[in-house]
Amino acid sequence: MEILLIGAVLMIFALLASAWLMTFARWFPVKGIDGEFLTDYKTLIRAHVDFALMALFCLGFYAVKVPLSVTACWLVVIGGISNPCVFVIAAFDPNFWEKTIWRVYSAVSFIVTTIGFGWVCVSLLDYAV
Repeated sequence: MEILLIGAVLMIFALLASAWLMTFARWFPVKGIDGEFLTDYKTLIRAHVDFALMALFCLGFYAVKVPLSVTACWLVVIGGISNPCVFVIAAFDPNFWEKTIWRVYSAVSFIVTTIGFGWVCVSLLDYAV
């Protein structure tokens, strides 16, 4: 279950990195980079929020001290990192949804996240009953 803590820390680092990136993109725009490099500021905000939520979920799952499957924990962490990365990639790639590779990545990320969170939730319910 320690992977939940490690994953949460990685997500918090990504959260901090996105905060700095957004701050510099707004306060110190660089001609030729902003608007061309970071094409969708609002989508990067979505990634930022998603990283925060996923980190909180990991910390919450760890904090309840319910024995969880190591595989389920890994799926939660992998999904918790890969899911917000969909938004990160989309913020930098204006044609994100037109590319098959990103559609496949998004689908796989969503499936992994759903299985991991579903598994953990069922485990929590089993423990409560």
